Amino acid sequence: MTPFADNDIIVIDLGFGDAGKGATVDYLCSPDADLNVSAVVRFNGGAQAAHNVVVDGRHHTFSQFGSGTFSGVSTILSRYMLVEPFALAGEARQLEELGVPNPLSLIHIDKRALVTTPFHIMMNRAKEDRRGDARHGSCGKGIGETVAFSLDFPDDALRVGDCAYPNIMRRKLTAMSDWCSPTVGWMMPSIDDIIDVYLEFAATVRMSDDGDLAEFANRGRLIFEGAQGVLLDEWRGFHPHTTWSTVEPSNARSMIRELGREPYVLGVTRTYTTRHGAGPMPSERAELDAVLPEPHNGVGQYQGAFRVGDLDLVMLRYAVDVCDGVHGVAVTHLDAVGRAGVVDEYPGLGKRIALGRWQDLEYQQQLTDQLVEVVPVVGESSTDSDAVVALIEEATQASAVLVADGPDRSDRRVLDLRPTSTDE
Repeated sequence: MTPFADNDIIVIDLGFGDAGKGATVDYLCSPDADLNVSAVVRFNGGAQAAHNVVVDGRHHTFSQFGSGTFSGVSTILSRYMLVEPFALAGEARQLEELGVPNPLSLIHIDKRALVTTPFHIMMNRAKEDRRGDARHGSCGKGIGETVAFSLDFPDDALRVGDCAYPNIMRRKLTAMSDWCSPTVGWMMPSIDDIIDVYLEFAATVRMSDDGDLAEFANRGRLIFEGAQGVLLDEWRGFHPHTTWSTVEPSNARSMIRELGREPYVLGVTRTYTTRHGAGPMPSERAELDAVLPEPHNGVGQYQGAFRVGDLDLVMLRYAVDVCDGVHGVAVTHLDAVGRAGVVDEYPGLGKRIALGRWQDLEYQQQLTDQLVEVVPVVGESSTDSDAVVALIEEATQASAVLVADGPDRSDRRVLDLRPTSTDE
């Protein structure tokens, strides 16, 4: 009996991202795990996701394809996903070069999903460039602009289902071009060229009213793969250095319960803290860069530098509270144990950050202002991986069920084989 019983699994990053969600999903979908996974469901974010997976020397950074692709597991891009057809085609070519036959045949998309267009990307980059030293830490992939445009101009927002209809696309893309042009200030891309690409996209991938979610649920277990980290959540992250996406698992939970099933929430964390880009990170220490090198995350033109810090139990507790609890944790980077210290509380704030009211960005901005000023006391970490795992279990109030001490699939193992209740 696995620790997940027969439940669908939601894989959530309990940090700022890059904790190892992709590698965790890859393992859960592999024959090694033997979980009868029928599909990986993407339930937030878009083409800015960067989930690194290494299997037998093959490395791929999964963006829109689910991280179970190396095992031939299909991907469902749900109604909460933002789809970027140009990037999806590029990722498919990369996967073909790595030995995945006809990757686009594995893609199933909910027709209601929003489409990120070149206009959103151009607008995003122009705005971030103008912020200068006050950048928010955007990836420059148009994610926030896709959501913002859909809220401001819902009738003009392009959705995946529109990509089969040239007249609808032309009207909506023209509206986007008119919206984008005054801010961007350079030559707009050809709407005709975009339409041609999107028509090919619509003819190639499988689109349906629910992304075939119910059909795949009848075939086996679903793995819901989150993007970014809970600490970047649009309503619970530290404003304005957040993503325009619901990262915490409420949307995934609702999709699972619509199927009449129950979720198992698996939180993923490293044994130290990371953040890619701008925003508060109290446990950051520049001297850790030398002892905690990062092979797959570098400096992004818009996102900024990859940052590292000590294991931050205060942030872990906050992330679990944001998730309304997790059932288990996956602890990655056990091979780094002993290189970073531990932060257990913040001076003046204590061991736990209080949740504010739902959708209260003023409160989240106040948290940001406080966290920028925090200088925590760093305690020495144990060199015993079991002791570090125990610290994480205590902070999250959940058992560690999966651990990893390297980047490859073979570096992962299940710890707890006892049945785990998912009553909430």
